[in-house]
Amino acid sequence: MDIFSGSFNAHYSLPPPFSASILAGKTQPTTTASSPIRSLKLLRDSTDSSRLITSSFSSTVLRRPTLHNHSRTISNSTDSKFPKNPLKNLIKSIPPPPTIPSPASRPPPPSSPHTLSSKLWLSSKLSPPPLPPPPQETVIEEDENNFAGNSENSESEGMVPGDEFREKGKIFVGNLPLWVKKSEVKEFFRQFGPIKTVILIKGHHETDRNMGFGFVIYEGSMAEKAAVNAVEFDGVEFHGRVLTVKLDNGSRLKSKREERVRWVEGKDEKEYKSKWHEEREGSRMDLRKVLESYPDNWQAVVQAFERIKKPSRKEFGLMVKYYARRGDMHRAREIFEKMRSRGIEPTSHVYTNLIHAYAVGRDMEEALTCVKKMKGEGLEMSLVTYNVIVSGFAKLGNVEDAESWFREAKEEHMTLNAIIYGSIIYANCQTGNMDRAEELVKEMEEEGIDARIDIYHTLMDGYTMSGNAAKCLVVFERLKECGFAPSIVSYGCLINLYTKSGQVSKALEVSEKMKLAGIKHNMKTYSMLINGFINLKDWANAFAIFEDVIKDGLKPDLLLYNNIIRAFCGMGNMDRAIRIVDEMKKQRLKPSSRTYLPLIHAFAKAGEIHRALSILDLMRRNGCAPTVHVFNSLIHGLVEKFQMEKAVGVLDEMSVAGISPDEHTYTTIMQGYASVGDTGKAFQYFTKLKSEGLVVDVYTYEALLKACCKSGRMQSALAVTKEMKAHNIPRNTFIYNILIDG
Repeated sequence: MDIFSGSFNAHYSLPPPFSASILAGKTQPTTTASSPIRSLKLLRDSTDSSRLITSSFSSTVLRRPTLHNHSRTISNSTDSKFPKNPLKNLIKSIPPPPTIPSPASRPPPPSSPHTLSSKLWLSSKLSPPPLPPPPQETVIEEDENNFAGNSENSESEGMVPGDEFREKGKIFVGNLPLWVKKSEVKEFFRQFGPIKTVILIKGHHETDRNMGFGFVIYEGSMAEKAAVNAVEFDGVEFHGRVLTVKLDNGSRLKSKREERVRWVEGKDEKEYKSKWHEEREGSRMDLRKVLESYPDNWQAVVQAFERIKKPSRKEFGLMVKYYARRGDMHRAREIFEKMRSRGIEPTSHVYTNLIHAYAVGRDMEEALTCVKKMKGEGLEMSLVTYNVIVSGFAKLGNVEDAESWFREAKEEHMTLNAIIYGSIIYANCQTGNMDRAEELVKEMEEEGIDARIDIYHTLMDGYTMSGNAAKCLVVFERLKECGFAPSIVSYGCLINLYTKSGQVSKALEVSEKMKLAGIKHNMKTYSMLINGFINLKDWANAFAIFEDVIKDGLKPDLLLYNNIIRAFCGMGNMDRAIRIVDEMKKQRLKPSSRTYLPLIHAFAKAGEIHRALSILDLMRRNGCAPTVHVFNSLIHGLVEKFQMEKAVGVLDEMSVAGISPDEHTYTTIMQGYASVGDTGKAFQYFTKLKSEGLVVDVYTYEALLKACCKSGRMQSALAVTKEMKAHNIPRNTFIYNILIDG
């Protein structure tokens, strides 16, 4: 497929931003009958680089990004080592042409309308730029210096520096992503011709590390033509990177040749290390290889680190970073202190990794202690450090502290990046503050920062949690219009949206679109579909999705098993649910509290309290601590059987286990005493609920009214209704029915 076809041009002419669409009522509509740009054309010719022109403009002109094209020039250095042209003196003897104005006397070139401020951001419709001035035709003049240079150019005509080393059919590809594979590069460039091989260079001295550029070598009789055509990909985006593509100039082979000559002549100026140094360097390389190839095998990583006799700051920093990613803040701290005990002072980078370890471990108090020590040692906080702190508070749901550190980052650093904006947007989306999230999106784009695809996903999740399906779909469409290809995460956001709102049929439609796009389900999307059918009590379709998981060759994870157990418990097939728990153990999956909760709830609801208690004992033996929801299920089952003494005993057991009761716990106890007409006990636990600072809702007052009316204390019931009115708690149908019955 030709990337310069009409479908690809839409990527360069980026659409209006999603922030212009999601701010409904604040800005103009996202789409109108008359588009502000009637046509956008990509023009190319044999001499000029690519450029975008618009055939006509309306009153509002959208901002447009400029293509990244690198001019290719041939340096005419006087120090060239290539043989001089013997006709050079003859050419220089030709009289010079008439005097041409010098460059200083020429009028300055017109400023390009495609400046950074006129780039087509996602929020361009919020503040349209003024119309650019009409393009001015510039007259290209040649001066005497250019003419004088022709003599030197003529000598290199037919032999560009490096031509003798240049391999035909070979192109240079720069600015490759760090995680790119050879197969992906080969698939991207094979449309121009058959490819012989792909070379990925990951460093100048260590060829197995630090990816950044590479070479593509075509084969066959048309190899050179294929390479020339492939140069058209210069400036094209590949996995979020703007590529640099040009014909190979032979510099790599030339440098190897020169290095070989210097080595033969003994002029390589390399310091030959002793055997001890070579062994230590080999141990360092082994550590890096293990970290890259086997990061999950922590024992192999530790052994590789211990083989280094005298680790440097770099190796200590790698280990702190390794433990930080695993969330092992204690081992990260141990390595950090071991480094300091050897007299190696930490840098800002090492401190940032240690702070990251505490942030992943959700210990932000200790993370801030590290920040204080870092500042006390005179080390400046980088933007990465600020992002780690903002992200840590965001994952804890602490928006206030996240916003505070975000403001400090803006004060300390002139420009921010999309990563820290993504973290603060995530913090606001998790708490449902979508208005603030929209403001941050607009602010980010006004600063000239492109939104990454994960920011779109964060907004989609935020709108899903807030129940705003319309804006979630707007963000999804804007994602596609801005040149991003929807991923499994994008479609997963839509499936989550529809399954949570009970529209499982639409979720299945999204699933079909995924298949047409060549995207396969993962465990998360399958779990969403199963959960959606379970909420509708559609057990048959839930198990049908589970069969699809097995057919696709996927190995069920803990979340999927928990949903299947929940389905069997909903059907009342408790024996099958227990067998699923045993199957999980065989698959070396450790059951969680969410695994046992449906079992305990189902047994308690059915009145089989002894079996519910046996599941609780099994849960404890397997090293899984009960949660407040587990105890609430037990208390609810005992209350239904009017066994109030045992219910209060479970409440006391909660306190011994260090688990604080919640509103639902006390309300259930109050409802139990209300059912037996014990008004005094009901008011006793009502007072206890308020003294612990828990929220009193309509269900709590409903239990009190039920107790009062059952015991005939109507004056107390009226006092309860007055208290409800004073606390602005509305009365529902159940409240009125209780009062009428009383």
